[in-house]
Amino acid sequence: MKLGFDAKRLYNNFTGLGSHSRTTIDILTDTYPDHEYWLYTPKVKLNEVTLPYLTKAGCKTVTPTGLVRGSAWRTYGLVEKMKQDGIEVFHGLSNEMPVGLFHSGIASVVTIHDVAFKTFPDMYHWHDRKIYNMKWQYACNHADRIVCISECTKKDVLEFYNVPERKVEVVYQPVNPIYYQPSERQAAISPYMLYVGSINPRKNLLGIVKAWEQMPKDIRVPLVVVGCGGSYKRKVQQYLVEQGLERWVEWKELVSNEELKRLYTNAQMLVCPSFYSGGYEPMVEALLCGCPVVTSHANRLPGKGNAYVMQADPNSTEDLLNNMTKLLTDSALRQQIIEQGRAYMMETFAPKKLAQQLMTVYEAVKI
Repeated sequence: MKLGFDAKRLYNNFTGLGSHSRTTIDILTDTYPDHEYWLYTPKVKLNEVTLPYLTKAGCKTVTPTGLVRGSAWRTYGLVEKMKQDGIEVFHGLSNEMPVGLFHSGIASVVTIHDVAFKTFPDMYHWHDRKIYNMKWQYACNHADRIVCISECTKKDVLEFYNVPERKVEVVYQPVNPIYYQPSERQAAISPYMLYVGSINPRKNLLGIVKAWEQMPKDIRVPLVVVGCGGSYKRKVQQYLVEQGLERWVEWKELVSNEELKRLYTNAQMLVCPSFYSGGYEPMVEALLCGCPVVTSHANRLPGKGNAYVMQADPNSTEDLLNNMTKLLTDSALRQQIIEQGRAYMMETFAPKKLAQQLMTVYEAVKI
């Protein structure tokens, strides 16, 4: 089967959506090496993360060659190019679909990650909300099948976009295969807590910092922050300076999966008490690496996964502090979460299982 993918995020995004795109291609090519995987992107940002995909077995990367380039090619020129290439099924990996795919003879699937701009509108500029809503609505209306990465996202899609439930499938978000390999904690490394993800108000890093600074000094450990951000990141950094805590926080932006795995494996915990998140990738990665997680009631893992994390009220500094303190002081609880959490993630997020679910969707829509 010739499968086409929107690979803009794969080649140009290095947080959640980009990671999801790369890992989706990884598990599909590993499980189904006999298919063809065509990666369509308006541009390629080359680095150690993206370079392997240019020569990945079974994959062909396609960029615009004519006068139409950039986002215009991705939106309006892609369908004609895929028809020329003989694509049978197209998968929009990040909430969007090219115009004109409907009735083109190419079957279509779109992955919707979340609709946070609907559930937390105050965290988005009105102009961005309008654009996102238009794109999400178009994709939901015209795709043959909608893949949601969680039951929470499926519920939101059904509520906001009025699509028939038979059109919506839940396929959990895969994580890089490297996290499934066992790893040993390095005893000589000083203890620290970890935050991984985009640095924006929805992810609540400032809430983490305010709870963390109230921790008794005899148990408080440094905080390592992995992720990119703009004005909100600067706000958090300014708060740390004002409180005289900046030396306790280490900032990292782009890191390799190998480095991130090392950070998870040696951390005392991952802290991610988001106000809303349709995704859960860092939590799964952490638990696979034996790193306990403090999250929020709003940031839910699929299935029974919430039984293996500590959930706190993201609006309550006291609740966050209590949960973080428990993981630092209760060794029996910590070990229970490590053992049971890893076992559940290994079964629920098995790469081959998720790849099979995606392939079942492709086969169902193929014309």
